[in-house]
Amino acid sequence: MNFEHLLLELEAGIATLRFNRPKQLNAMNRRMMEELLQALPELDVNPEVRVILISGEGKAFMAGADINEYAQQSEADFESFQTLGRGLYAALEGAAKPVIAAVNGYAFGGGLEIALACDMMLAVEQAAMGLPEILLHLIPGGGATQRLPQKLGRNRANELLMSGRTVRAEEMQAWGCVNHIYPAESFQEDCRTFAAQFVDKSPEALRVLKQLSQMASGSFNPAAQALENECLGRLFRSEAGQGQIQAFYQKSLERERLRREAS
Repeated sequence: MNFEHLLLELEAGIATLRFNRPKQLNAMNRRMMEELLQALPELDVNPEVRVILISGEGKAFMAGADINEYAQQSEADFESFQTLGRGLYAALEGAAKPVIAAVNGYAFGGGLEIALACDMMLAVEQAAMGLPEILLHLIPGGGATQRLPQKLGRNRANELLMSGRTVRAEEMQAWGCVNHIYPAESFQEDCRTFAAQFVDKSPEALRVLKQLSQMASGSFNPAAQALENECLGRLFRSEAGQGQIQAFYQKSLERERLRREAS
């Protein structure tokens, strides 16, 4: 498999997928999402793959959607992008094999939603996470309104969703969302060591355990997902939503201009 925005390594039963747009903090664009939707099903049926590890290149896991692309979407583009996103989160959650998020840095918006859709979450020390959509007059659109309460409990989930604040990996571990935190200098090796413990386990048993665990924590509610999508679309189309998105986009353009001039 050859990709533009992903790196893939397969060794000793562990498939490591890395988001590979480090200059953009691995922000999700349409092409990356399409590549993920190609890679995940293929890895899930590959008999050489026993565990899937997802991480990022550079200092970010994923800093959410690519605002440069997001800000220029028509309503049809927006709906298409959201549909792709829902397919991606379903592919992560529905994979027969264990999928582990290795959060190597910033994980905001859709980046945190990807980690929440995985079966387990590892993080580097002091990794920053959050769902800042409300700061742009939006809400998460990748299922965070459903998965975060399942993993954190309703009150803590409400705090993060409604404030948009940034939290550290250490706080998320204390709240039960992060399995382990590793130092930066050994992060990739430690994540592979963690993943390796599942390589020799029965694939069928792992698949069933994953299904049963999901059922115990509450199956994903299609009606709630539809409402999340409908509300996000309405907020995206609103004057306030577009105003915040375009203002963020203009700040992003200005930062890029200053960066180019400095270099």
